[in-house]
Amino acid sequence: MIGKRIKGARAASGLSLRALSDAINNKVSAQAIGKYERNEDMPRSGVLIALSRALGVSVDFLLSDDDLELDGVEFRKSASSSAKEVAMIEAKTLNMVEKYLAVESLLNLSSQNWDVPLEAPYWISDPRDAEGAARSLRAAWQLGHDPVPMLAELLEEHGIKVLSLDVENIDGLAAKVRRKDRHSARVIMIKRRTWSERKRFSLAHELGHMVLNVAQGCDPERAANRFAGAFLIPAEVLRQEIGSLRKDISIGELISLKDRFGVSIQALTYRCKDLEIINPSTFGRLFKIYKDRGWRDAPFEEPHSIAWEQEEPDRFQRLCFRALSEGLIGLSRAAELLEIHVRELESRLDFVA
Repeated sequence: MIGKRIKGARAASGLSLRALSDAINNKVSAQAIGKYERNEDMPRSGVLIALSRALGVSVDFLLSDDDLELDGVEFRKSASSSAKEVAMIEAKTLNMVEKYLAVESLLNLSSQNWDVPLEAPYWISDPRDAEGAARSLRAAWQLGHDPVPMLAELLEEHGIKVLSLDVENIDGLAAKVRRKDRHSARVIMIKRRTWSERKRFSLAHELGHMVLNVAQGCDPERAANRFAGAFLIPAEVLRQEIGSLRKDISIGELISLKDRFGVSIQALTYRCKDLEIINPSTFGRLFKIYKDRGWRDAPFEEPHSIAWEQEEPDRFQRLCFRALSEGLIGLSRAAELLEIHVRELESRLDFVA
């Protein structure tokens, strides 16, 4: 088991075998680390401590026999995402989920079940079918037609683990987390430092992957996008706001709608096209404007962009604070779980010795 742990932590850190050997001041060779990863040898205690420090994980993590695996992984990523980057994100996600589940276990909280509607997964043979799926999920979660103010918190309330990681070419990931002799947990990972309107769409997109059963021949990414638009911008409300058929729509009106729904101007424009509120010609003209103004390119800053901090998941941090206050973990362990320095943790806690 330790071999799998070392290899996963190394993948999460993006280190090669040689780089990891260098990071531990060549206490052992790259070949020796390869043997550890293949479970052909066991590191002595000094090497184990050095590996844990270099990889940013605890010795207990490396020695744990809790066998976690990501299953049914769905990515929202750019075409430039490399296989190495994908593997690194999967490993980071798995490491974070394990910490999350460990804290829940300390607090005797249920960590496995999420609030999946009885009708789910919703069968989709055409992306347009996602409209009904989004309405059904909103009804099951009693959301009405109002915009969702904090989507990450809503998903956490319904039992989905939401993680935020510093990544480049990947906007989101959804997966099951399988544990030995236990039910699967559900996780969604989102890119941390991007505008919150983009985070919200990624969260809704990954939620779509979780609740849709897409028929063969139907593009699952298009279906998840259609679901995200319908979940964040209910058709009834949008039509009530702007009408059922428009020959034109101004940027100012779209900015006002962006403030109401917490989504990007581009997502709103796609939504108007999908609902046939605007025709393809108007859609194309608007997107030419967005391209000319630089909104289609990184860093994707539109007018009234919402700061990245506004849609950050916070439950895991709250659980760590609670475990610390109840004396279940110490300050250094809490900082390790949150992957911050002790001084930063003290600042967040407004700590008084």
